[in-house]
Amino acid sequence: MQRQPGLGYAAALAGGTTLVGPYLKPDWLMALIVILYALILWKFFDSKYLTYTICALAALYGVGLLPFFVFATTLAMIVLGELVFQNGADDLNTYLYYIISTAWAGVLVMAYLHENAILTIIFGIIAAVLLKVILLKFEDSLVIEGIGTAMTMLLIRELNFQADLQMVVAAVIVAFAFAYFAYRSKTADLSGLFSIALVGIILLVFANPRWLMVMIVFFMLGSIATKYKFEYKRRIGVEQGQSGARGYKNVFANGIAATAAAVLYAVFLHPVFIVMYVGCVATAAADTLASEIGVTGGIPRLITTLKQVPIGTNGGVTLVGEVVALLGGFIVSLAAYLLGVITLPMLAICTLVGFIGTNIDSLVGATLENRGFLGNAGTNLLATFGGGIVAAVLYLLISG
Repeated sequence: MQRQPGLGYAAALAGGTTLVGPYLKPDWLMALIVILYALILWKFFDSKYLTYTICALAALYGVGLLPFFVFATTLAMIVLGELVFQNGADDLNTYLYYIISTAWAGVLVMAYLHENAILTIIFGIIAAVLLKVILLKFEDSLVIEGIGTAMTMLLIRELNFQADLQMVVAAVIVAFAFAYFAYRSKTADLSGLFSIALVGIILLVFANPRWLMVMIVFFMLGSIATKYKFEYKRRIGVEQGQSGARGYKNVFANGIAATAAAVLYAVFLHPVFIVMYVGCVATAAADTLASEIGVTGGIPRLITTLKQVPIGTNGGVTLVGEVVALLGGFIVSLAAYLLGVITLPMLAICTLVGFIGTNIDSLVGATLENRGFLGNAGTNLLATFGGGIVAAVLYLLISG
């Protein structure tokens, strides 16, 4: 990438906006000035997509949808991040520099505005770098990166969740250490690295380390299952990702429902969300084992008709797959029980739910995915979400 001279002027805009914005009222006047400045950048420099991004953020601030702190921080992060990538390559070191630059931007804005928003900034940085690694190859992706980062920070800010600073820092270190290990062991690619880190930080901040350990058990099971007879799966064309490395789609499809349950528990403190969390993870583990090991168990049968179908067909099930699915759900549920996350009755519920969720995945695959309505990630997401809902319903029926 060649350096764009306009980014220096954009950085000046970000700094000037932060300095002047708190004193220039009404908000729409500040937004209008920023938009006019951005249009001038477009006129004299090749900064079309940067201009789009700045104008979009300014418009959201001007109409009152973004607080000034989120607006100024996002603007600074995006501009400094783009400066890093002007001469940078698509590698881990460049993303490290990107994180450092966006962190500096966030801290400087926070200090100047006397805000106590470390959690908001951390999630903003992770959202920014994750969107960057996912969308880097798309020239027009900057608007999505800017708005996505702003919306993430706005969500965290609106939750108003209080967390100890030392715990937040420890969460970041632990989550990134585990994600880096996954990347170095080639079980996750770059997008998977940052996705795993994001999920880990959410679990550590909104729940506790034991919940993260349950997720790690799933990840370890999934990694082992993915490597199981990998060369055979490669030969028949059903291998996972590049050499088994999982990306952001797989991480989010299997983890986002569980992560949402963890956040809901932090907000409402109701035990139903504990069962929902473990049920989601048990479903993800059961489905991963059923897919990765079950595919080696002979000719599958379509779950809707029980007719034999080619290996790798969506919705195809084998006896081996069903057995290891039950085992996978049990292992995750047992780990959660031994860690003190769930009770013995909850263990039984979550084990059963893992098996049910796996077959939900097969049903969705045989119907919606085979007809092109969903991709594999969408099918996995529906399965884990469905598993969590079934777990919650069973728990409420038994406990009620």
